[in-house]
Amino acid sequence: MQLGLIGLGKMGGNMRDRITAAGHEVVGFDTNPEVSDVKDLPELVARLDAPRAVWVMVPAGKITDSVMTELGGLLSAGDLIVDGGNSKYTDDLRHAEELKDKGIAFVDCGVSGGVWGKDNGYGLMCGGSEDDVQRVLPIFDALRPDGPRDEGWVHAGDVGAGHYVKMVHNGIEYGLMQAYAEGFELLEAKEIVKDVHGSFKAWTRGTVVRSWLLDLMVKALEEDKDLEQISGFVNDSGEGRWTVQEAIDYSVPMPVISASLFARFASRQEDSPAMQAVAALRGQFGGHAVTKKGDKGVVTDH
Repeated sequence: MQLGLIGLGKMGGNMRDRITAAGHEVVGFDTNPEVSDVKDLPELVARLDAPRAVWVMVPAGKITDSVMTELGGLLSAGDLIVDGGNSKYTDDLRHAEELKDKGIAFVDCGVSGGVWGKDNGYGLMCGGSEDDVQRVLPIFDALRPDGPRDEGWVHAGDVGAGHYVKMVHNGIEYGLMQAYAEGFELLEAKEIVKDVHGSFKAWTRGTVVRSWLLDLMVKALEEDKDLEQISGFVNDSGEGRWTVQEAIDYSVPMPVISASLFARFASRQEDSPAMQAVAALRGQFGGHAVTKKGDKGVVTDH
């Protein structure tokens, strides 16, 4: 099968390699000319045989919107676009409607696997009509992990469903990461525990908390046993926020994922305004000592 692939960064470039290794032809475009096969999108479209299939793998939001708009003016009725980035599902609905007026099909696909996907395969969550998804099934089969198709790939539902499922997946990921992180901090704090890395490694076999994320935690501790070289500043790419917003809209209790999202916000504060206010209030109502900026606070032992 022939595929146009837009965006050849850390994931897109590895995806191109995995797709071509499966025997498919990929015409790739990237703003970096060193990795791009063509100079611009018009040349990419011209290189593809109709009916065309184009996979978009660029940052969500304005950049994806721009690419969708340009492709909408270049492609023809009968062509198909797959959005494999981390777009919000509501953007999928809008893009699908805009492209539908031009006779261009649209499939959304949440992609998980990161930099390891080239060798291990990618977890794929797709949304769209049955016919449209089937058209690009050879590409999905090339990207997904080896083994049964339903282990690592799902046609989750209508347009938007793929990115919605990926959104929830990433929300769960936030919670799992936070749980491992809190366990790490407690083990580090306890004097009688002498081998934190070994403790995590022991959990990777035969325990109910084993997972690929745990394997990655072990790898990180092997590289830096106290994580001293890593800042505690943690970004988020949006999916955790969207998951919590959806939980509010549907009245779904989500305390773990919500707490993990707020923990990321807290990680970016050099000094927490909220905790400054708490310290001030303790000083006001109880006469408790207030630590001035620049001084080192004292933790009371119990």
